Amino acid sequence: MAKILIIDDDEMYCDLVSRELKYIGHDSTIVLTLKEGIYLASSEEFDVVLLDVILPDGNGLEMLPAFRQAPSSPEVIIITGMGSADGAELAIRSGAWDYIEKPSSLSMMILPVIRALEYREAKNGDKNTPPLDLEGIMGSSTKTKACFDLLAQAAAVDSNVLITGETGTGKELFAKSIHRNGKRAKRNFVIVDCAALQENLADSILFGHEKGAFTGADRARDGLVRQADGGTLFLDEVGELPLTLQKNFLRVLQERKFRPLGGAKDVESDFRLIAATNRDLNAMVKSGQFRSDLLYRLRSLHIEIPPLRERPEDIGEIVTYHIARICGLNGIPVKGLSPEFFEALCFYRWPGNIRELVNTLERSIAASLDEPKLFLKHLPDSIRVELARKKAEKPDEEEIIPRTSFTGSVLPKLKDVKKEANRRLEIQYLTELMSVTEGDIPKAIRISGLGRTRLYNLLKKHGISTGRNQGWRLECKDRF
Repeated sequence: MAKILIIDDDEMYCDLVSRELKYIGHDSTIVLTLKEGIYLASSEEFDVVLLDVILPDGNGLEMLPAFRQAPSSPEVIIITGMGSADGAELAIRSGAWDYIEKPSSLSMMILPVIRALEYREAKNGDKNTPPLDLEGIMGSSTKTKACFDLLAQAAAVDSNVLITGETGTGKELFAKSIHRNGKRAKRNFVIVDCAALQENLADSILFGHEKGAFTGADRARDGLVRQADGGTLFLDEVGELPLTLQKNFLRVLQERKFRPLGGAKDVESDFRLIAATNRDLNAMVKSGQFRSDLLYRLRSLHIEIPPLRERPEDIGEIVTYHIARICGLNGIPVKGLSPEFFEALCFYRWPGNIRELVNTLERSIAASLDEPKLFLKHLPDSIRVELARKKAEKPDEEEIIPRTSFTGSVLPKLKDVKKEANRRLEIQYLTELMSVTEGDIPKAIRISGLGRTRLYNLLKKHGISTGRNQGWRLECKDRF
């Protein structure tokens, strides 16, 4: 029996769907607001969420990522009486299973639920799939897990793969992992740095040459494409490939044949292609800088790696792994982290992504010398300055416990004053906690030292949402 969460303020509709779900053997819970829905999805396990768009306390479509990031990672089906093409696109891009407009027949409403449950059962029930070799790649956030799912799909087939993402997100690590987990794992993984290719030498580097093909060619030499025969050819920074080479490479992709410089006949190479770039290839196609036909061939499968600032919950695993690795390479005991050091790592935006984080850890460990623990002072000055500036630029906060003037002959009891002060302190602390962590509950637990149940109870008590659309949201009925 599956558990379905229905979030809609149309009680008659909710009751109708709930009864139909019960008839086919599933349990459902009905809530009428986003706030209630987010709280339940964060504290209980659900297989599917039926989410309305227009709700009394917000837009369900905007909060879709928060439901997808719930602990049970439910499939989310958007239901709306005011559908639009833009809404449908946003829903699918945000990870919705389906987008359904009202009024639809009951069968049209229930069928996507059935299909989502079938998919979920098949996905969770395949026990024969070996674990992925993810050496060097860490993370357990929803966005990272989605990338791992795509990585597994890419490793299972031989299609061309395009990996996109900002500089430093780990595109080459993903490419190597696809190779290691695929059927070509025992053959060569050949890297072509497209940004370093010189047009006058590129054909020789890629396709090789025969003896005497040009001045200085004293012997025949295989190019990188031939070296990848039977294995994987990785085009790193493919967006930097000159247009002339794009045309030449398109033919190689189509036919898996090429002719070395000075050669009299074509040579075959059975390679699997993976390409990566930090550039927007769609925009480059529109501006005439990249061939559309080449892009279509590169992008049979597409993995977009999110920047580190969009998945701060992965920082803990990444830091733990690399501190142990760096200390091991230097033959020193693994260093601990002060709470302030770790909080700074979580608060910083990391424009250079994982690469910048790893370099920062290396510098911090070098700066700590024989000290057993890393402190804020061990961070590079550039990061400490930026964090200090951001802290100084924040508007003045209200006092944690505002001054209170007691006038008249009747004073409140001391216990009542303490109770009110504690209430205000909890509200301000939790509000700041949700702001700093952007609604990330595991991170909030680490920082606050509270247990999961206690944290949820306090958030519910003060009406503070854990929703994560564009940061955090405060929905407190009586803040101060």
